[in-house]
Amino acid sequence: MVVLDASVVIALLDAGDPHHAAAVEAVGHARREELVLPSSAYAEVLVDPWRRGPDAVAVVKRFVTDLGIRIAPLTEQVAELAARLRAHHRALRLPDALVLATADALEATALTCDRSWPRLRRRARVV
Repeated sequence: MVVLDASVVIALLDAGDPHHAAAVEAVGHARREELVLPSSAYAEVLVDPWRRGPDAVAVVKRFVTDLGIRIAPLTEQVAELAARLRAHHRALRLPDALVLATADALEATALTCDRSWPRLRRRARVV
């Protein structure tokens, strides 16, 4: 199982993103496993499309569905794990902590474009 950070999905959707090619390759390899997107990261992914309008949102929703990405809810367990991560890593932002906590709760690998994550978790891979 692979938990996707918003940065990876955003890179997949934008061919002009500097991480696009690496994200396509990494997710291509990860598709042999279940792909999961925390609901908090899904909200991040949808911010810019909502600014552009409902058609842009529909493109993202279709993309997520077509890739078979499961949206994981924010549970009490994930909230507590995220709080603990933030307590121990002061520079870690809450959205990132929620993705890492989701990966921890699911015993999965987290996939991100953020180079600082491997310092925080062995199961974090950078595209």
